[in-house]
Amino acid sequence: MPTILKKIPFAFLLFAMSCCASVKQQDDRQLHTTLLNDIKTLSSDNYEGRKTGTAGAEKARAYITERFTKLGIKPFPDQSNYLQPFMFQAKDSKQFTGQNVLGYIPGKLKECIVISAHYDHLGTEGNKIYNGADDNASGVAALLHFAEYFSKNPPNFTLIFAAFDAEEMGLKGAKAFVDAPPVALHQIKLNINMDMIAHNDKNELYACGTFTHPELKKYIITDHESIKITLGHDDPKTGHDDWTNQSDQGAFNAKNIPFIYFGVEDHKDYHQPTDDFENINQDFFVGATKAILAVIKNIDGKLSSKIQIDKNKIMK
Repeated sequence: MPTILKKIPFAFLLFAMSCCASVKQQDDRQLHTTLLNDIKTLSSDNYEGRKTGTAGAEKARAYITERFTKLGIKPFPDQSNYLQPFMFQAKDSKQFTGQNVLGYIPGKLKECIVISAHYDHLGTEGNKIYNGADDNASGVAALLHFAEYFSKNPPNFTLIFAAFDAEEMGLKGAKAFVDAPPVALHQIKLNINMDMIAHNDKNELYACGTFTHPELKKYIITDHESIKITLGHDDPKTGHDDWTNQSDQGAFNAKNIPFIYFGVEDHKDYHQPTDDFENINQDFFVGATKAILAVIKNIDGKLSSKIQIDKNKIMK
């Protein structure tokens, strides 16, 4: 009898570990399916390349807002919906109306992190559709996954999820956001931007932004073995192109807001009609999304505690 009793806890431990492994596998399968469905849908011919001001862009907005609604992501209290319209003039002097899609999850702190990705792309040219699977249906799909994760796991920071319009026309949506933010600009402590995270043959994901803000380096840690996060593309000593202002994080940088931009180097399908779902690296994309989420969780856990400490000092 005593021998049997000793074996029971060990058997229970094995059972519990088996259950945990099964749940993790199920979560991984669901993540894989949802991510790939989002990127495949947004980069399908039905969305006509999602160019600003077109029916395809309107369909993309409808898709994002529907996902936000189902996930329970809130529009800002003073907004009747998720949309932030803005006007701008293109290089040819033509007037455009863009529409950012904004939602948020309130955190324990009023300080915010803006998680962003642009949903627009190049549209059509003749009979060719520029579907922009990597650029940037990939970033939007990841953003939707992060929104789902934090809707189930309440964050410390207040998280703003921003699907920006008109990035391809000069970062117009991001610039409109920082010029008329839904919260006080000083409350935004960081921008995490994603633009092209689904197409790399060497499993290399770049993180730009730590040259100007080296204090962010310690948070860029992930245990995802297949993804190599490489710093650079903002440090002149590396010889890489400077990406600081080449995507929507540039609008935040102009306001001196720290940022981390995740992306890959240009590839043969960049800004080509061949940037289709069939040509992305699916395993890399899923791995990159997991790696970025790990970084966001690091920041939300560790950086938020420092801000709380600073608040306590001020109160004293």
